[in-house]
Amino acid sequence: MQQLVDENVVNFGSQVDAATIEQAKQTAELPFVYPYVALMPDAHLGKGAAVGSVIPTIGAVIPAAVGVDIGCGMIAARTRFTADDIAGRDAAQLRRSIESAIPLSPGRYNKSLRHFEFTRERLERLEQLAADDRVNLSHSPNWKLQLGTLGGGNHFIELCIDRDHTVWMFLHSGSRGVGHKIAMHHIRLAQQWCRDRRITLPNADLAYLEEDTAEFDRYIRELRWAQKFALANREEMMDRFRQVFARWMRADPEDVEVERINTHHNYTQPEHHADTDVWLTRKGAINAHRGVMGVIPGSMGTRSYIVRGKGNSASLCSAPHGAGRRFSRSEARRRFTAADLAKRMNGIEYRHGEAWVDEIPDAYKPIDIVMEDSKDLVEVVTHLRQVVNVKGT
Repeated sequence: MQQLVDENVVNFGSQVDAATIEQAKQTAELPFVYPYVALMPDAHLGKGAAVGSVIPTIGAVIPAAVGVDIGCGMIAARTRFTADDIAGRDAAQLRRSIESAIPLSPGRYNKSLRHFEFTRERLERLEQLAADDRVNLSHSPNWKLQLGTLGGGNHFIELCIDRDHTVWMFLHSGSRGVGHKIAMHHIRLAQQWCRDRRITLPNADLAYLEEDTAEFDRYIRELRWAQKFALANREEMMDRFRQVFARWMRADPEDVEVERINTHHNYTQPEHHADTDVWLTRKGAINAHRGVMGVIPGSMGTRSYIVRGKGNSASLCSAPHGAGRRFSRSEARRRFTAADLAKRMNGIEYRHGEAWVDEIPDAYKPIDIVMEDSKDLVEVVTHLRQVVNVKGT
C-alpha cells in the first residue's frame, strides 16, 4: 500500500496518524533530504523524526534521526528441533535459565567477563576496532560489561515455533548504554554545530552534521563502532541463549542452529537510490533490498515474521521493523492491567506482573495489518508464535 502524501513524503501505512505524517513532512523539508522520506506501515511519533521513517540525505546525517539506541535490531536463529521435541518440557525452567545467563533491564550488566569463552574474542575484536578508528569510549568505562545484556523497554528474548512447527530462538536489543552515550554526545554536538552556524531548524532534534567536516567524520566512525557493538551484542546473547537451550534439550550446543539472521533497524549507511548516492537512515525500519532476509517482530503475545525483501524502490528498499506503538507507555498503563496482560499471554511462559503492562499487545498496532500493508515490500517466509517470553523492565 503506497500513498503519496506530497512530493516529499511517501506513506506505506494504513494506520499512520496525522501527527506522524506532519513530523515526516518536517523532516523532509530539510534541504539535503532526497528524494523523499518514506513512512513504513508501523510509523509513529518519535524524537526528532518519526519512528518507522526512512530518510535519504545527501552530504549530511541527522544523529537524532538515527536515534539513541544505535544499531538496535533483531536476531533470529532457526533450530533443528520441532514443537514435538520441546513438548512437555518445563518452559519456566528455560525462562529462569535465560534470565540467569543474560542480564536484563536498564543498567544491569555482567558481573564478570569470564562467564563464557566466546565472549573474550568479541570483546577483543571490539576493543581493537575502537583503537583503530579512534573511538572515544571514556564516557563508558564499563562498556565491556554491557556486551551480552538485554536492556529494557520493548527489548525481549523469546522461544518461538513457526508454521512448520520448527523451533526458533529470537531476541531484540541494541547497543546498550555505550551506544546511548555515543548517540547523545553527537546529538548535542550537532545541535551546537548548527547553532554556531546560525542554521534555522524546524526542530532542534533535526540538527545535522555535514560531510567533509571533522565532526561528521568522528560521528560516522563512532556510529559504525556502535552498530558493530549492537550486532555483536545480539550475537553474544544468542550464543548464551543457545547454551541454555541446549542444556534444556540435553543437546550439544554446536548442534542446535540451522540458520541465523541478524539485522539492524536503527542505523545509517551509504546506499544508492533515485540514481544518487545517499546516506540512508532507517529509524525503525529494516533493509528490504531484493533477497535480503529480515525479521519483523510483533508485540509480546502476537505473531512475528521472518521475511525476504522485494527490493521495492518506492520504499527505498525498506520495510517496517515491528508492530509500532498505538498508545504511549503511560496511556497503556492507564488503559490496561496485569490481569489484561495475563489474558493476552495465555499459553506463553512469561514473568507476570505490573512491570510489563505497557508492553501489552493492545498498546501496539495489529501486526497482521502492518504485514498486509507491507506485501509490496517483503515476502513472508514464515511466521512465529511465542512459547517463552523474557523481558527487562
